[in-house]
Amino acid sequence: MADLLRGTRPEDMVLTPRGVRFQGRTLPCSIGKGGLSNHKVEGDGATPVGCHRIVGMLYRPDRLSRPAPWAEMIGPRDLWSDDTDDAAYNHHVRAPYTKSHEALRRADPLYDLVFITDWNWPKATPGRGSAIFIHQWRRPRFGTEGCIAFSRSDLLWLTRRVTIGTRLIVPPIASMTVAGTSGQ
Repeated sequence: MADLLRGTRPEDMVLTPRGVRFQGRTLPCSIGKGGLSNHKVEGDGATPVGCHRIVGMLYRPDRLSRPAPWAEMIGPRDLWSDDTDDAAYNHHVRAPYTKSHEALRRADPLYDLVFITDWNWPKATPGRGSAIFIHQWRRPRFGTEGCIAFSRSDLLWLTRRVTIGTRLIVPPIASMTVAGTSGQ
């Protein structure tokens, strides 16, 4: 863990047992229902340990105004491939699409605003996990499929501070169980 935390900067988002520390605040968050993993695999529900960079931001223009100049709109045909046999695995694709995928435009608000991380991207290794995003939580301490999730208000706060290249540090915290809560 010390190696991963060595050289962290104030502009880094750092997962802690109490939430994500960023720019002087600690924001409550949810992590994967499978906890944290040094060996992420597709479908395990775990949040991958490591240093991940923000590489994009997506938003629903019918639900939010553009949160940052670099944010891209999510349209009805926008999908994310999660098919390990797909050449476009862990990449943004568009409908119609016959391979297994996740819809980015959802009925619920979870993907109204999404930060894309560089986990297993752009050169994806099949089976190492896909769609590891930062997005809105369902409710506090409700585990995700491997993403990190925040309240809508904290997510909107992040849009004014996160830039392309911002680092998300996920250290292997032994006391982390599900959804950003301490195992104690």
